[in-house]
Amino acid sequence: MSDTTVKSNVHAKLTVSQLAVIGVMTAVTCILAPMSLPIGPVPISLTNLAIYFALYVLGTTKGTISYLVYLLLGLVGLPVFSGFTSGPGKLFGPTGGYLIGFIPMAIIAGLVIDKWFTKKLACLLGMIAGTVVCYAFGTAWLAYQAGMDFQAALMAGVIPFLPGDLIKIVLAMLIGPQLRRQLIKANLF
Repeated sequence: MSDTTVKSNVHAKLTVSQLAVIGVMTAVTCILAPMSLPIGPVPISLTNLAIYFALYVLGTTKGTISYLVYLLLGLVGLPVFSGFTSGPGKLFGPTGGYLIGFIPMAIIAGLVIDKWFTKKLACLLGMIAGTVVCYAFGTAWLAYQAGMDFQAALMAGVIPFLPGDLIKIVLAMLIGPQLRRQLIKANLF
């Protein structure tokens, strides 16, 4: 059985199966991301864990596309952001920098995962580097939007999240390669 292909603007061909897996990973993000624990101006959410899984399952380009679709769904009003929120007010509000920062995080971590998905140390460092960039975007935006100095924004938007984000990275490193291997076996990667 052969899959129909769809041409994108960059002339890459995506099979129906690949589009379906992108849709599934977007749905996973839409399910995990709203589940959050409000601990201050920035809630604890599972968004980055969903992105890490998408990168292992889909690779950099398709994983990033999956996240961009998620962002668009939230922007147009589906309650998929943390705390089941949505809309431009959330995306461009005090925590919106983290939502935008997940884009370069996905690209940085994804490039490393694509190249060395079986090398745990490389993947760990790639996800940490991507997360640092996300933190930088989010913290700068939080400081600007909330009228905080950078140190206060760092204390509100980064420091409390370090242990949990490290746990999410480790979970992704343990589960992600297995997911990718199964998709390769099924000719979906």
